[in-house]
Order: sequence, then structure tokens, then C-alpha cells
Amino acid sequence: MDITPGQVVLYLVLIVLLIFVITALVKAVRIVPQAVALIVERLGRYHKTLEPGLHLLVPFIDKVRAGVDLREQVVSFPPQPVITSDNLVVSIDTVIYFSVTDPKSAVYEIANYITGIEQLTVTTLRNVVGSMDLEQTLTSRDQINGQLRGVLDEATGKWGVRVNRVELKSIDPPASVQGSMEQQMRAERDRRATILTAEGVKQSQILTAEGEKQSAILKAEGDAQAQVLRAEGEARAILQVFDAIHTGDPDPKLLAYQYLQMLPQVANGTASKLWVVPTEFTAALGSISKGFGGSGIPGVPGAPAEPSEEESAASRALRQAAMKDLGGAALTDPAEALREAQRQSEAAAADATASGTRSGLPFDPSYEAGQQPGEPPVPPVPPAPPAPQEG
Repeated sequence: MDITPGQVVLYLVLIVLLIFVITALVKAVRIVPQAVALIVERLGRYHKTLEPGLHLLVPFIDKVRAGVDLREQVVSFPPQPVITSDNLVVSIDTVIYFSVTDPKSAVYEIANYITGIEQLTVTTLRNVVGSMDLEQTLTSRDQINGQLRGVLDEATGKWGVRVNRVELKSIDPPASVQGSMEQQMRAERDRRATILTAEGVKQSQILTAEGEKQSAILKAEGDAQAQVLRAEGEARAILQVFDAIHTGDPDPKLLAYQYLQMLPQVANGTASKLWVVPTEFTAALGSISKGFGGSGIPGVPGAPAEPSEEESAASRALRQAAMKDLGGAALTDPAEALREAQRQSEAAAADATASGTRSGLPFDPSYEAGQQPGEPPVPPVPPAPPAPQEG
């Protein structure tokens, strides 16, 4: 079957018509994805904004001008040199978080809203940082962010853009200033370390002083208590000896014997050049016996009289009680003690005479200790009157 030229033209027309229909259908059907808005123009004028979903357009009459992303966008701008109030150039890197709220305004109010936001950020940042010094710039990030956000949000509102957040990524001062800052920080840290060390030493010394103080107080209290206890023990010992002596009613001969026993110890001193035996030895014994409450020595002037029978009975009763308290310990025979005392007295007198002869000085019993030969004797000191006894 032969194809005529007319049929060929008809086939070509049908093919072109089919292609036109397919193209028209493609242009008429639009599927808008989520978080995207399409700006549609009809015959060159704004017609409508297509929301996410399926839409039909008039082919060759309606035209999609632009698609706008409605999600929040993050734009990082390159570092910008900014001069502070103290004439230092710092490099500040910023990050802007924004979102498009009106796609029509974002398309028709400004040619490129991202570029506009960048330039507005740079100028606003210079105005804000230009009123601060370097230290305020480094420590006032939140204040700078708040001022930038307020200015940008006000300026970009007519563009259909809302600035959600502005952050300063970095603030880089000059290298010389960085070196000075590092030295300052190092000096500040050294100062803090020195202060902390001094405070530690101070606390240590305070605690040491308090410990020494408490130790000294406790030691003093212990010494005081020990002295009090020692004094109490000595007092009790003296009282017991005194009570035992008075309870036992010692004989004057026994007291004389004890007195004579101490004389050789006095004469044995290495520094003694002259030893004097008192002449009133018997009277001294009588005074000692009287001081201990004894009955005195018979035949000695000034000696107390013999006790009465009642006093003798009382003395015997006290002596028996003392003997009982002392466990029945027997005393030395008075006659034998007196003889022994006389022998020791004679030996001591002989030693004293020999010592005086060796020193070239005559021995005179009437001389007092420390008196030179040839000097008049020192008158004896009268005894003090007895103290009144308490009732």
C-alpha cells in the first residue's frame, strides 16, 4: 500500500499534536513537595503560591517563577575584620539561623535575601563591636548576639525572613594581643597559685599554733594536777608523821638521839672549815621536846613540868593506839638511845676541836657560827612568845 504525501503530512501533524498534548499535560500538573513553596506567575504577573501537594496549571499561561525552601537554614559567613573602641582589629566569624515565613516577599522584595542578610550582619556587627573594647568584646558574646538578632529580625521582616539566632563562632584578636593576653592569663594564674599557697601556709601555721597551744595547756594542766597530787601526798605524809609522833608521845631522850644523829652529817660537809657545837644543847633538846608536845627534860631550866597522871594516862592511850596503827612496831630503849647519842656527841665534839686546831684557831664553844676569835659574843636572840592556841 502506497502512502501518499497527504498521508505523510497528516501523520506528522498528529505526531506534533500528540507531543503538544503531552507537553501541556506535563506543564499543567505540578506536585509540590513538603516544606517547599512555589511562586506561580500568570502572563508575567504573580498569580498564587502553591502549597505542598498536587496542583493543576494552565499550560503556557501559568509559569513557576521560583521555589522557596521553608525550612530553617544555617548560613556561615566568612570572618570579617572589625575595629573595637580601643582601635584593635579583631576577626569575627558569624553564623545565622533563619527561615522564610513569606515566600512571595522573599522572591519579590529582595533579589537575594541571603546576600542581604550577610551584608546586614557585617554592618550591624561593626556598629555593635565598635562601641566596645577588646575585653568587653571577648566577654559579651550573648549581648552581641542579642543586638545582632534584634537588628536583623527588624530589617529582614519585610523580606519575609525571620532570623531565629545569631552566633559568633570565633573572635580572633591580633597575634601581638594574643601574646599579651597569654602573659596576662599566666600572671593571673601565678598570682592565684601564690595566694592559694599563702593561704595554705597560713592555715597550716594556724593549726600548728593551735595544736601547740592546746598541747602546752594540757601539759600545764597535767603538771598542775601532778603538783597538787604530790603536795597532797606530802601533806598527808606530814600529817601522818605528825599524828604518829603526837600519838606516840615520844620521849625527850629519843628526840635528843635523833638530833645528835644529824650532827655528824652537818660536820661531814666538804665546804665546812669550822664547825661549832652549841653550848645550850640540852636547852635546845628541851625546846624540841616541848615543840613536839613532850614532857621535857628533867633538871633543865625552862623545861616543861612532868605531866599529870591524867595526861600520862591519855598519853599512854594515844601511844597504844599509835602502836596499834603502826602495826605494833617497837621503839628504841631511851637509855640506850641516850648513851649512843652521848657517844656520838663526844665524837663530834672531838672532830670539831681537831678541825679548829688544824685551822690555827682556838675552839671556843661559846662562839657562834661565823664569829671571829676575839670578838665579843653575840647575845642570844630571845625566843618568840608562843602563839596563842585556838580553842
